[in-house]
Amino acid sequence: QLSCLVKIVTLHGTPKDLDSYPEDLLLFLSPSDYAATGSCRQYFSKIGKANLDVLQRESSQRKQLLLEALACLKIPGTQVNEENAEILGRLVCDLGGEYIRNSGGTLLRQLSQCESFLPDQEEAIRSVISSGNTAFGPPVAWSAFTLNELSGLIPVFGHSILQKIPK
Repeated sequence: QLSCLVKIVTLHGTPKDLDSYPEDLLLFLSPSDYAATGSCRQYFSKIGKANLDVLQRESSQRKQLLLEALACLKIPGTQVNEENAEILGRLVCDLGGEYIRNSGGTLLRQLSQCESFLPDQEEAIRSVISSGNTAFGPPVAWSAFTLNELSGLIPVFGHSILQKIPK
């Protein structure tokens, strides 16, 4: 339905008021289509708020969005800073374990919004959390607030992390 809606919306060219359309609709536009109305950073900031699960997890379209986002944000290696993590939003759900490990804890808040993880991502999340080198500190120092912030990641923690969290 969204794909059809994009065709109708863009029938007579890209509208200048794209920001007034739902974020999910933007998933079916390219950054170049959006460029007429704003910057690629602005586009990916909107995409990061969209329901990415509208697109199949390993689809070429979803992979292409991530590649274009990384290029737009000029992320050279596999380390994402906090500002870019904010812009990427839910797109971080598609980043590989390398990105998760090399970015320290900067991706944890966004990752906690993801529906599911690949084994490589789960391992990286456990590694980052176990290191204790995150804004949340080591699991032994966590509070109920911390668990609430990371609630989407709890299924990934595993026994070794869970037993360290204070009762």
